[in-house]
Amino acid sequence: MTSLRTLGSSDLAVSPLSLGGNVFGWTADESQSFAVLDAYAAAGGNFIDTADVYSAWIDGNKGGESETIIGKWLAARGNRDEIVVATKVGAHPDYPGLSAANIKAAAEESLRRLGTDHIDLYYTHKDDTSVPVEEIVTALDDLVKAGKVRAVAASNLTAERLKQSLDFAERENLAPYVAIQPHYNLVSRDTYEGALQDTAEAAGVSAAPYFSLASGFLTGKYRPGGTVDSARAEGAGKHLTTERGRRVLGALDTVAKAHGAEPATVALAWLLTRPTVVSPIASARTLEQLPALLAVTDLTLTEEDVRLLTDASA
Repeated sequence: MTSLRTLGSSDLAVSPLSLGGNVFGWTADESQSFAVLDAYAAAGGNFIDTADVYSAWIDGNKGGESETIIGKWLAARGNRDEIVVATKVGAHPDYPGLSAANIKAAAEESLRRLGTDHIDLYYTHKDDTSVPVEEIVTALDDLVKAGKVRAVAASNLTAERLKQSLDFAERENLAPYVAIQPHYNLVSRDTYEGALQDTAEAAGVSAAPYFSLASGFLTGKYRPGGTVDSARAEGAGKHLTTERGRRVLGALDTVAKAHGAEPATVALAWLLTRPTVVSPIASARTLEQLPALLAVTDLTLTEEDVRLLTDASA
């Protein structure tokens, strides 16, 4: 985890595994979250991903619960300068959309919850096509110039809007997107591969995929006839009904057995062989789930391994 990689054209050096904060304040309470964060940092991890909306979908939550927990952890451990914190704007129920005013107001709230004076990587969470890219990019650049954000990125963006945003930033000498966060994994390749990946690669934009383990399916714990106690079980289990899902599971088992590794480790390692991918995002609700994720840095897939996985997931 100490072999750091640079995000795009930024000066942000990040671990090859980004710890997803979506579970903090959802399926992991504060003490569980602290334990996972401590273990991740102890292993050399430095890249934590969250969003202002996490976890507004839970009864009684307002959004911002994950950021608040991360902020408390940073304050308690005194390690703010050692951690690259990524958060997102645009999906919080009180701060929806990507108008300039909303981006700036939401950033202030994220800074407050995180207990910090700067966000290392600030994503637009999902595109807002009602707002011109010029307004979005300029607002993000204003935050960079103010020292409140170090670098900017985008999630859930089309290739066309990504290209427009990058071109405008270059033309006006504004902060460009240095990273993109696509939905991408062994059972969901067309959500990134193609025009979006090509655009990112041509511009030197790094990818930090979300749903890297397909909501847990690629951990290998979902098997025909079995049941899994997870808030995401229904979404993950559906892959068992597809031919590709079953092929991928078989390939994961083959490669995992050859290396004495866990399927989750193999799935993450495959992502790290893909063009533009710098740091896949994966979350752990408990300490027991973390070792398989951290082990990705110790696993080197052979060309045959990569070909087997790539063919099975086609």
